Amino acid sequence: MKSIKYFFQFIIIIFFFFIFKILGLKLASSISGKIVALIGPLFRSKKIIEENICKAIPKLDPNNVKKIIHKMWSNYGRILSEYVFMKQFRLSVFTNNLHIEGQEFLNEIKDSNEPVIFISGHFNNFELMAMHIEKSGINLAAIYRPLNNKFLNFVMEKIRKKYICKNQIKKGISGTKQLLSFFKNGSSIALMIDQRVSQGIRSNFFNNEALTTTIPAQFIKKFKCRVVPIYIERVKDINFKLTVHKPLKYLDNESIESITLDLNRVLEKMILKNPEQWIWSHNRWK
Repeated sequence: MKSIKYFFQFIIIIFFFFIFKILGLKLASSISGKIVALIGPLFRSKKIIEENICKAIPKLDPNNVKKIIHKMWSNYGRILSEYVFMKQFRLSVFTNNLHIEGQEFLNEIKDSNEPVIFISGHFNNFELMAMHIEKSGINLAAIYRPLNNKFLNFVMEKIRKKYICKNQIKKGISGTKQLLSFFKNGSSIALMIDQRVSQGIRSNFFNNEALTTTIPAQFIKKFKCRVVPIYIERVKDINFKLTVHKPLKYLDNESIESITLDLNRVLEKMILKNPEQWIWSHNRWK
């Protein structure tokens, strides 16, 4: 029964992809944003989203919470349509749509041949981050969570491997082993640290304990490597700003717990900058 549901979802998404391609990036992004803002709340728990926002930003009034939710769904829709144009982003057709701040840090990492850990979260069109890192000449491996819909996941994996980052590693224990292998062979690693994990520790996140990945901290302790926070925001419509922060270096006496907590604080600052551009629908504090 679930396979039938997933198949019909797949057919609908592919139909929209075809329409988006005809419309072009700007129009497709705008229309898709409006559609998902309208229907998105029907498919995900409104209660979980509201609770998450109120936990993270308790002083917000109800009207601002509603505005964040509406804009979040709009961003969801825009990202969906923009997958159709990843090839053009990769080929720099939309170069003027992506402003980079901190490119000098990427250039230094490339020239040093020193693998680092890039950390971020699911902000706006997050796929453009790994794409730009790889386009900057840095060997990169990115970890991702496969979609539940196996039909749609096949298409998304193909897009990711071909245009975003060729070394895509599935989330999980076997994926962690692959990450280790890539890193030992000189590849930097890109990780999203904002999702709840089963293999992690409880760390403070917006004053609430949340299961958090310790992979960055473990690599830091084992290899004494640097961590590079990276953030993307939608400035307007189809224009983005990608910020590469100065690499972080931790002292030898830092614990896995203290490093993980510090990276959560880095993530918090990113989220608070544009709360409507983060995905709030995951049950982060379950």
